Amino acid sequence: MNQDKCYFRYIKNLEIVDISFLFKVKDSVRQFNLSRKPSETLDTLCYRIATNVQKACNKKSKKKGLNNEQEIEVNIYDKTKNPISKNCTCAELFSYKDPSLKICEKYYDIVLNAPWIVNFNLPKSILMGFPVYPENFETHYTDRQLSIFNWYRGRAYNEKGNEISDNHIQWEFITNSFYYTPTKEDVGMKLKLECIPVNENSVGPVVECVTKSLVEAGPGPCPFESRQAFTAKKLKEKSFRCVSYNILADLYCDSDFTRTVLHPYCPPYALHIDYRKQLILKELKGYNADIICLQEVDFKVFNGSLRTFLGCDGLEGLFYKKGKSVAEGLACFYRKERFKLIGDENIFLATALKNETCLKSIWNGIKDNKPLLERVLDRSTVASATFLQSTENPNEILLVGNTHLYFHPDADHIRLLQGGIVIYWLRDLQKKLKEQHPGKRVSLILCGDFNSVPSCGIYQLYTTGVAPSTLPDWVSNTNEAITGLTLTQDVTLDSGCGTPQYTNFTQGFADCLDYIFYEKDNLQVEQVIPFPSTEELKTHTALPSIVFPSDHIAIISDLKFR
Repeated sequence: MNQDKCYFRYIKNLEIVDISFLFKVKDSVRQFNLSRKPSETLDTLCYRIATNVQKACNKKSKKKGLNNEQEIEVNIYDKTKNPISKNCTCAELFSYKDPSLKICEKYYDIVLNAPWIVNFNLPKSILMGFPVYPENFETHYTDRQLSIFNWYRGRAYNEKGNEISDNHIQWEFITNSFYYTPTKEDVGMKLKLECIPVNENSVGPVVECVTKSLVEAGPGPCPFESRQAFTAKKLKEKSFRCVSYNILADLYCDSDFTRTVLHPYCPPYALHIDYRKQLILKELKGYNADIICLQEVDFKVFNGSLRTFLGCDGLEGLFYKKGKSVAEGLACFYRKERFKLIGDENIFLATALKNETCLKSIWNGIKDNKPLLERVLDRSTVASATFLQSTENPNEILLVGNTHLYFHPDADHIRLLQGGIVIYWLRDLQKKLKEQHPGKRVSLILCGDFNSVPSCGIYQLYTTGVAPSTLPDWVSNTNEAITGLTLTQDVTLDSGCGTPQYTNFTQGFADCLDYIFYEKDNLQVEQVIPFPSTEELKTHTALPSIVFPSDHIAIISDLKFR
């Protein structure tokens, strides 16, 4: 920070005023930060500043064995250097032009609402060929497009092999960009990012961050890079690319059970979210998708990484948390230049089943089955619906559904119920959207991890319109068996990627569980992006691995308005 400036920031959503300044205490300069209520008077504020500074001075004196307590005087002035009334509030100070602050004999120019970087960090795992960017990037009064991001590299060890402190590394400028993809020249070096926050009116204090680890060589070619040969170009006009991908939540990956029982074949470092994130982001960016539906998304990963990085590529994201206390959920990203968000909805299936009118027939069919109800209503499953209007084809609206159904092996009946809940709810939303947007066509897309193979009832319900009461799914658990319930739906759906052999591939299980269902009367498939070969999936035993960041495979379909 500039030693001659004191920064005041009015954070209205939190109803606080943040104040930051530097002050020399004996022989060292110290940063002071205060958070005060907007209604607090300047009299109280000056007292708080004086108290904080005095404490620091007294503490420094005692450490040096001195006994002279310094009396601190603090005043705030207007631009003519007349004292501002001590009854003025912190909020009212923001109406003054060019106020100033005096602490003892030191004058500061008060800077009001300067661009400010609150927080950011760099990933712990930095890989050659994989993008690195400021994670958890949080600012106030800052325009990211105008702000400056300078990348540097430097050797962390001298010729004798001794570590060099970050302050003494000889930094070499690399480039100016929000994110940077390390090259072979960076391997074995540390990176530094210098961020200068800017808005239309001013420039804020510079903030720097140095990577804690060195740039590593990386895993080599990843199978998703071969798939990206088919997605090198962005689509336009009536065509759009849709991706559905279960990215494997960190909360299911970061445990001894996962490392030793579920995925013992995967090196522990490759299970770590800091490693997997680098692969996931490079993979998603290279697909040049217009719509991305993700499952098993940790909120921290969505907020600190996915939204930040994919935002650079023109994608806007929405997050839908799972029910109960589960810290992961669904995410839907859309390309802003191609689609306009006109609304969204989400449901907690257990609650919706009892309350939604459109689900009454399902509820009536199971409400007297107590063992079943106990299990169904205890699930945390959610579904989301994102309403997107095509910017190139304004008469076309997409209703994009996304879900992740219950996984248990003996739960085909619960999954079929959940699949019915989701499609009944989406169909009801579709009818309402058509009423709200007369003259426009509303087409349904439903993505997700359905934990259901093509021979199960969900696929039959979606692609034929009927899941009869005679299906074996209904009796997958004899204690909770469902009788006399037939599900029907009248949207003509088909699978945008067909029924590939594998969308999930672990050592204990491998099959097709993920789908992009689309309304075939309104949409058609132009291209299905080829899947990795079985040999590629088995190269490191199974998924996840050093080249596959999840136990699922992204499914990708190019669709077109008919």
